[in-house]
Amino acid sequence: MGQISWSLKFFNELQPQELYDILRLRSEVFVVEQQCIFLDMDNKDQQCHHLQGRINDELVVSVRIVPPGLAYGEPSIGRVVGSPRHRGIGAGKALMVKAIEETTRLYGKVPIKIGAQLYLKKFYEEQGFEQCSDTYMEDDIPHIKMIRNT
Repeated sequence: MGQISWSLKFFNELQPQELYDILRLRSEVFVVEQQCIFLDMDNKDQQCHHLQGRINDELVVSVRIVPPGLAYGEPSIGRVVGSPRHRGIGAGKALMVKAIEETTRLYGKVPIKIGAQLYLKKFYEEQGFEQCSDTYMEDDIPHIKMIRNT
């Protein structure tokens, strides 16, 4: 794996090309690959920090760090996405480690809550998250809420 370079920016600090890359990757995975027709742009991005991981200037992984009170009472990590061209190299795990670190830096040592696709439960458990809800459907995909306590 090439070296991942990280960038954390608040929405209005993103350059147009960075925003385009993030939205394109999210559409590529969430809409096209997962065949899920939904409006990804939900008016939350503007209030979030966006963590990008790039290899040789190509966006490989991305998340948005959601402030407390916007999605949940706790801060959250959402829109976790990895490029299909770079799967299996550990970039997703590296992304979550960095996202947890940045969320803690921004909001302190507080619980982090996420809405996770059910099939990724084990992946998030490996990052210290525990299921805290029953399964629910979101955009025709089974999800669970998970929390990571400090």
